[in-house]
Amino acid sequence: MSYVDGFVLVVPKKKLAIYKSMARKAGKIWREHGALEYRECVGDDLKVKFGLPFTKLAKTKAGETIVFSYIVYKSRADRDKVNAKVMTDKRMMSGMPKEMPFDMKRMAYGGFKTLVEM
Repeated sequence: MSYVDGFVLVVPKKKLAIYKSMARKAGKIWREHGALEYRECVGDDLKVKFGLPFTKLAKTKAGETIVFSYIVYKSRADRDKVNAKVMTDKRMMSGMPKEMPFDMKRMAYGGFKTLVEM
C-alpha cells in the first residue's frame, strides 16, 4: 500500500499566484526524486453544511483560503528516501520567495498509511 503526506495550509488569496509558482517548482522536484503523485488543491466548496468546514478548523480570516495538498509515495520507507533527497536538493531554495506566502505556524501536516486504495 502507498503512503501519503498530507498538508492543510491557510493562504492569503492575494498570494495564491506566488504559492502556485512555488508549488509547481516543488512538485517537479518531488516527482523527479520518486513521488508518485503531487497535488495542490485550492478551496472551492468550503461552505459545507455537514461536518466541520476546513475554514472553521483552520480559523481562516477574510481574504484567506485553504490549500489542501498531498504527495503519494510507494511506501513510508520510500517517502523517507524521497524526502531526504528533496530536502538536500539545492533547487528547493533557489528562486523561492524570501518570505513564505503562507503562515507556517498554521500549517497542518502528517504522514498517513493508506487504509483503502482503489
